[in-house]
Amino acid sequence: MISSTDLKSHHISILHYWNKGVRSARAIYHKTNIPLRTIYYNINKLKQTNSLKHRGGNGRPRALCKIEKNAIAQYIRRNNEISINEIKEKLSAAYQSSVSASTIRRYLLECGYRNVLPKSTHMLTSEHKQRRIEWAQQHQNNDFTHTIFTDETSFQLFRNTVRRWTKCPNNELKRILKNRQKVHVWGAISARGVLTCHTFRCNLNGSYYVHILENYLLPAAKQEFRQNWCLQQDNDPKHTSNIAKQFINNKIPRLLKWPSNSPDVNPIENLWSIVKRKVEKRKPKNIDELELFLCEEFKNVDVNIVVKIVMSMKKRCLSLIESKGERIKY
Repeated sequence: MISSTDLKSHHISILHYWNKGVRSARAIYHKTNIPLRTIYYNINKLKQTNSLKHRGGNGRPRALCKIEKNAIAQYIRRNNEISINEIKEKLSAAYQSSVSASTIRRYLLECGYRNVLPKSTHMLTSEHKQRRIEWAQQHQNNDFTHTIFTDETSFQLFRNTVRRWTKCPNNELKRILKNRQKVHVWGAISARGVLTCHTFRCNLNGSYYVHILENYLLPAAKQEFRQNWCLQQDNDPKHTSNIAKQFINNKIPRLLKWPSNSPDVNPIENLWSIVKRKVEKRKPKNIDELELFLCEEFKNVDVNIVVKIVMSMKKRCLSLIESKGERIKY
């Protein structure tokens, strides 16, 4: 069977000579070596329609009619967790339709739908949303150039998030240990770039958090800003413990009040995903390499990237207000 590429090439050649005034099928055959049968067919088509474009209406009719398509769209709008088989059963009950699950799936893909697992996120109560709005309204005109944004996260050895291109998905394997080790990291950034970070393997408590602030945050902050800076931290119990509160009151110039359940507002969250991907691409073989690569990649993040995400704070505040306190996409 002739390929679509060859067919298109034949059309172009035949049309070229036809437009030059060559009307003989054999003359075109001697110039192109296109099969005579193909030339005769296309010349007849040119005589009838003056075009070689495909005529619609040929072939097997669509399996889904307009009513069924509208019904599928309605099912998805009402419940976007509905399964393909459930849609099939509804169509069968409502319209005596015998359409297959694969046809429904193909139609949804053609419409731009993708079946995805939603990302997990903390639930926001009405009170949370209201406080997020109030916070954004209060701080939307702030100058964040002297604010130090901080956060902790964990990095697991042998993570499996780097995608690969392959023609055989079932053959793509990544061997991992059953009990994977992990490293915790605390980091600080500002509108001047990355400030400092600290990795640790123990569980974080109030005392150790004070140790991080005293030995890592204060030296870096004083070197960069002297005493003219403000600390951002979330409302984790370790951060609000009595020992941490006492230290912050005595040693930190200013503290930025932060809305609860609002990691989406903190620009450093964007940095963690960048660092994690870079670390994983270096394929650390043990926990020591993981810790080393983590510190290196964090400190080597392009200053322009850090400045950009920190200076997005005004837009984040506006997005919070516009979304009425809902999660924002940053």
